Amino acid sequence: MVVLKTLFKWIVLPILALLIIISLGLVVTGNAYIFRGLQLTYLKGEATANIDDYVDFDNRTIRAKDTIPWEKHPSFGQVTLTPTLQNALDTDETVAFAIIKDGNLVYENYWQDYDTNSHTNSFSMAKTVTTMLYLKAVEDGYISSVDEPITKWLPEYADSEYAQNCTLADFSAMTSGYDWTEDYYFPINPTAESYYGHDLVKQMVNRDFVESCGGQFEYSSGDTQMLGIALARALEPHGYTISSYLQEKFWQPLGMQGDAYWSLDGAANIEKVYCCLNASALDFAKFGQLLLNGGEWQGEQLLSKEHVEFMVTPNTDAFPDGYAPIYGHSVWTDMDSPIPYYAMLGHLGQRVLVLPEENAIIVRLGKQKGLPTPVAGFYLEPDLGQYVTEVKAVLDGLK
Repeated sequence: MVVLKTLFKWIVLPILALLIIISLGLVVTGNAYIFRGLQLTYLKGEATANIDDYVDFDNRTIRAKDTIPWEKHPSFGQVTLTPTLQNALDTDETVAFAIIKDGNLVYENYWQDYDTNSHTNSFSMAKTVTTMLYLKAVEDGYISSVDEPITKWLPEYADSEYAQNCTLADFSAMTSGYDWTEDYYFPINPTAESYYGHDLVKQMVNRDFVESCGGQFEYSSGDTQMLGIALARALEPHGYTISSYLQEKFWQPLGMQGDAYWSLDGAANIEKVYCCLNASALDFAKFGQLLLNGGEWQGEQLLSKEHVEFMVTPNTDAFPDGYAPIYGHSVWTDMDSPIPYYAMLGHLGQRVLVLPEENAIIVRLGKQKGLPTPVAGFYLEPDLGQYVTEVKAVLDGLK
């Protein structure tokens, strides 16, 4: 008993005191969101946000209506993947993989108890959808132009030196100079706070711009979320949330097979537009097909061809000489590779790849990013070159 009391006094009590001090420090410094982050990651056996965690957040539902199923290619059900591709999918915790050619479903498969109706987190693939919505708002006249000054919708920055010449296009191009640290693993950073925190709008507008707009590309979820705040404010007078606008302008016209869920901030006030659109693999694929079609879907122009070109064309001005221009407006680009493609990409290896010369779409969803051997001539992440190369081999073998 004496030993136990001694241990309690000299070991347990100091540890408890330290934990209390740390907890109070996190609260006082505005980092209490870490408690929620720990609860939803480490205490669930995860090292970071995961593809199924939309169930832990408030969501807005995007309703499907009048489903338009994918037509199946004559070779559907008979396609064999290359050994290299099959090995990559088996070893990288892939949960869904699909190939679409000429608007027809060539291949579809699922792993780890996921299926065609499973919802998973888009992560940063949602950035592409957000920019589609912003451009649609321009077409509908709710935003005057792609180059509208941000201060119209973000008056909090009316006196900010660097924000004066910043436009909404700087957000979609990620050239805004907004103060942001992109990190999904270290717990004390703005990305983690935006994911697990309480009031996303307050967090965002309390950060400033630290460089002039229109400079070099710097990947930033903060840029997309700021674009989302501007978009939400532009849509609100017309009776829309971001989710309801997506439902009306794209989700239902595309004939998605199921509802989607867009996760909200802790105040259940605004969509986390830089991430967190939760849907099925074949529904994500339709955004790739819409881009490939130049914004047209079954005879209806859902987004202008000019705006699609604006998104998928590399923003060469944002990259110094000697560097590959790998980003347009919320779309990754590798158009000088042996097999040109552009892409919607997300944390943990969420991918929608568009191969214009092959008239094809690749969708890969999973629990970790693939790390295969890089393929010569491809500039983006190593798994992308391998997916594109191996899928082309599959397509070349079609009847």
